[in-house]
Amino acid sequence: MANILIIDDEKSIRKTLTEILSYEGYKVEEAADGMEGFKMFQAKAYDAVLCDIKMPKMDGLEFLEKAREVNPDVPIVMVSGHGNIDTAVDAVKKGAYDYISKPPDLNRLLITLRNAMDKTTLVTETKTLRRKVNKVPEMIGSSASILKIKETIEKVAPTDARVLITGENGVGKELVARWLHERSNRAAAPLVEVNCAAIPSELIESELFGHEKGSFTSAVKQRIGKFEQASGGTLFLDEIGDMSLSAQAKVLRALQEGKITRVGGDKEISVDVRVIAATNKDLLKEVEDKNFRLDLYHRLSVILIHVAALNDRREDVPLLVDSFLDSVCSDYGIARKGIDKEAMKALQQHNWTGNIRELRNVVERLIILSGKTISAEDVDDFVVPNRDKKKVSS
Repeated sequence: MANILIIDDEKSIRKTLTEILSYEGYKVEEAADGMEGFKMFQAKAYDAVLCDIKMPKMDGLEFLEKAREVNPDVPIVMVSGHGNIDTAVDAVKKGAYDYISKPPDLNRLLITLRNAMDKTTLVTETKTLRRKVNKVPEMIGSSASILKIKETIEKVAPTDARVLITGENGVGKELVARWLHERSNRAAAPLVEVNCAAIPSELIESELFGHEKGSFTSAVKQRIGKFEQASGGTLFLDEIGDMSLSAQAKVLRALQEGKITRVGGDKEISVDVRVIAATNKDLLKEVEDKNFRLDLYHRLSVILIHVAALNDRREDVPLLVDSFLDSVCSDYGIARKGIDKEAMKALQQHNWTGNIRELRNVVERLIILSGKTISAEDVDDFVVPNRDKKKVSS
């Protein structure tokens, strides 16, 4: 049953529309002004909105702009008795699905709503198909450490337990996070990723919690933060060891209370988020150095998953190489290249300081530069840097 929100300051209009839409099988909720309607829109998911334009506290066009920032996929139909063609054009430019004059033609209203429902269904189906197309890559490996991680994921993913993933750069921490989300009850909702190391410390709070218009010099409009974007789904905080102490304090509060406050705002916003964090640092050492909060560490590390370095699971190298040969050759549109035993042995013995990320780049390099079959000579020529060869020869 589709859920419709009616926002109109005229009680008689709300009552009439509610009776008609309820009779047609819709579930209807009402708001007496734009401010009340926006609070309801923030708190609950609706399939469509019917909104008046001239209202107290917040008019329909302001509601339209704010609502599209919260969820641009919900069709909003403007219904007004004070409008003209310019008003209708302005509403559509700002993102309204359609514009209907009062008193509304009931047949047109029902057809418009039906079309809006079809649009919502198509948007949902498109997102589902996109998720299927962007399927999470398999976690490749048969080593004891990889098998243990897979087993842990199967046990932990269906819960809402917070997870802290540790390991060197390039080992596949993000892939573990994506599988935790994929196997969870939140898989249909978004997985929102934040690289804490890539965001300047002065902007991290705005990135995570959003900000209100005018809260600082460049805040020209309201911004929805990652916590709100991930509500109902999963928030992946990558490289959390690089987060500033002030941002850590706010993240801790969000985890404790399930509420956030935008920068420059005073309103508390409830968020339903599962947090998965990852780091290449020793967070307990960071705690000793007073760079990381101990209470936040304990909040994040309900479940600990350590991803071993590639040098510690060399038996996985052949499986990874075979997978990369398939995917890279497919990306380049060329026949799959083979690799001889000596070349594979050489790759297994290589010092993988960059882990799986480095291995994938090396395989791509070998595919480009080698002949039909990758040989040990190719590995020697194209994998081991010249400076390392000089060290060995000396």
